[in-house]
Amino acid sequence: MKETWRHFVAEFIGTFALVFIGSGAIMSGAIPGFGGLINIAMAHGLILALLVTATMNVSGHLNPAVTAGFLVTKRIDALMAVVHWVAQFTGAIIAAYALKLLFPSEVQSITRLGGQSIASNVTLLQAVVLEAIATFFLVFVVFGTAVDPRAPKVGGFAIGLTIAADILAIGPLTGASMNPARSFGPAVVTGIFEGQTAFWVGPLVGGVVAALLYDKLFIGRQEPSPLPAR
Repeated sequence: MKETWRHFVAEFIGTFALVFIGSGAIMSGAIPGFGGLINIAMAHGLILALLVTATMNVSGHLNPAVTAGFLVTKRIDALMAVVHWVAQFTGAIIAAYALKLLFPSEVQSITRLGGQSIASNVTLLQAVVLEAIATFFLVFVVFGTAVDPRAPKVGGFAIGLTIAADILAIGPLTGASMNPARSFGPAVVTGIFEGQTAFWVGPLVGGVVAALLYDKLFIGRQEPSPLPAR
């Protein structure tokens, strides 16, 4: 039971931080004198790099798509995966409520509490594929830098850099979610669920494909990394 709570708390804190800092950067961008795509990308990348590094000795997922990748490659059991998912979504929702409490109401309205949205000239199918490709890169890097026993000891910084790069590439098109919890938290609090299909289907498909590909092609029969749930 203690181990379960350790995983829950680590995933809760990490996902709370990602939503609070990531959405907070988007919301601050609506205030004159602040913001811009580079600031948003850096905020997401830095907080994820730091929190993955801080929590990876326990779990370090902070993303339902990453947890799904661990589940399909048998690096976490189904019950612990559910614990991670509950913690991730709870952390995201609580973070969105904290932003609603702390930021000016006009900023909340303009930015939807920092939630993602799909550009008007991007179709749902395009959004799903864009999110799937971006999340594929993210989970591929997770496996290549944190799961593979031969991985370089760089903590979560390569993962954070991937997040930043993905946001710079597709942020203006889909918001570059790559994380169902990241998008769902602000949606629950605002009641605006636009684009949630893309923010769930794309990341989960991309994450699972990346995990299976890396696991089968590059890791093979090697021993699992200490990162998965113990």
